[in-house]
Amino acid sequence: MTVAAVARCLDVLECLAGAVGGLELGDIATRVDTPKSAVHRILSTLVERGWVVQDADTLHYALSLRFSTLAFHDLDVRVVTDVVQEILDGLARRTQEYCRLAVVEGETLAWVSRAQGATTGLRYDADMGQEVALHATATGKAWLATLPEDEALSIVCARRFFVHLRLGPRARATVEDLKRHLAETRARGYAIAVEEAEPGIVALAATFRTDARPDAPVAGTLSVAGPISRITPERYADIHAALAAAVAELEGVWRLRTRQRGHARGYGAKADPRAMPADEAKRLGTAKAVGANA
Repeated sequence: MTVAAVARCLDVLECLAGAVGGLELGDIATRVDTPKSAVHRILSTLVERGWVVQDADTLHYALSLRFSTLAFHDLDVRVVTDVVQEILDGLARRTQEYCRLAVVEGETLAWVSRAQGATTGLRYDADMGQEVALHATATGKAWLATLPEDEALSIVCARRFFVHLRLGPRARATVEDLKRHLAETRARGYAIAVEEAEPGIVALAATFRTDARPDAPVAGTLSVAGPISRITPERYADIHAALAAAVAELEGVWRLRTRQRGHARGYGAKADPRAMPADEAKRLGTAKAVGANA
C-alpha cells in the first residue's frame, strides 16, 4: 500500500467521523475529492475489517464502535487512570461546572477525559471529539503561553487560525491580538476564553507538568467551562484556586501514572534511578533494600 493510499483511507475515516446518520458513497467521494470507485474499494475493505458499517436500508456508511473501543482502551492504559479521573471529578464538584483534561500530542492538544459538575440550571456539554482551536480556547491558550512566542504563533498560523472551525464571536483573528492575549495569560498564570470558542461560553484553563518540578515538561491542561451567565469575572479567582489545587494533585500522580502504564505494558521492568528526581530514586533504592531483606 502506498503512502497516497493510506492518506486516502485516513481522509475517508475523518470524513465519516461525527457524520450523524452516516454518508452515502457519492457524498464521501465528493468530500475527499476522490473517484467513487477508489472510495468504494476503501470502504469495502474497512467494512470487511469491521472499522466501518453500512446501513442495509439507506446504504449509508458510518464508523463502527470499534474505534470507540480502541480509543477507550488506549486511554485506559496511556492516560486516564482512576486516580486521574478522581482529581477531575473533584474539580467538577468544587466548581460545579464542566471540566476537561487535555494532553499534549505533538503540536496540538487532545481532550481525553471530562467530568460534569453542574447539577442545576444550564449544563454545558461539549463534544470530546472536537478539534482544539488552540488560539480560541482557554485550553489552547494556556498551553501556547508556555511555548516560546515564535513557536506558538507559528503553530496557529500554520492552521490559518482554524478558519475551518465555527468559533465564537470573540475569537482572536490576528497575530498581534493573539500575542497580547498570550502575554496576558503568562502574566496571569492561567488562560481565560470568553465567547471565543463558542457563543455564550466562558472557560478557564491551566497547564500541568509531568511532575511538580517547575522546569518539567508540560503534559497537558485542566479546564473549567460553563455559561457566561454563571461564570462571571467575580468567580474567576475561586475557579483559578480550584484549578491550581487540582493541578498540584495531578502533578503529584502523573509520574506514577506513567510508571504504572509502563508496568501494564511490560515496559521498563527496572526503573533507572538516573532518569528520576533524587527523592524518587532514593525512595526506590530504599524499597529495593527492604525487599531484599523481606
